Amino acid sequence: MTSQISSRPRNVLGGELQCCCTSPKTGFYRDGFCQTDKWDYGSHTVCAQVTQAFLEFSRSRGNDLITPLPAYEFPGLRPGDKWCLCVSRWKEALEAGVAPPIVLEACHIKALQVVTLEQLQQHAIGQTVE
Repeated sequence: MTSQISSRPRNVLGGELQCCCTSPKTGFYRDGFCQTDKWDYGSHTVCAQVTQAFLEFSRSRGNDLITPLPAYEFPGLRPGDKWCLCVSRWKEALEAGVAPPIVLEACHIKALQVVTLEQLQQHAIGQTVE
């Protein structure tokens, strides 16, 4: 019997990383996944369902996620959209009391270098890919 090792990145639960969202298409590589590598300096590893409070918080910190930027394939976000967030921004929002809910199965394991699994679990929602 041979065992196959998946080449897909792992999520924070140790399983295969699941798709975060395809509409709008998210991820550092705009492939729907919160994948990361050495080129992703922001570590876009947290799959969040953004809220109005989070969007306003992020804009107040200099990262406007509401205004579309077509040159970067960025459609602009509305409350309820799922998006791969930088883990440091999610942690900052957590500390400010405005962390959006997240999908654990779609959060890259590298997020655990900045936040704990327990912090993520406290904000977890069910997985549904759009």
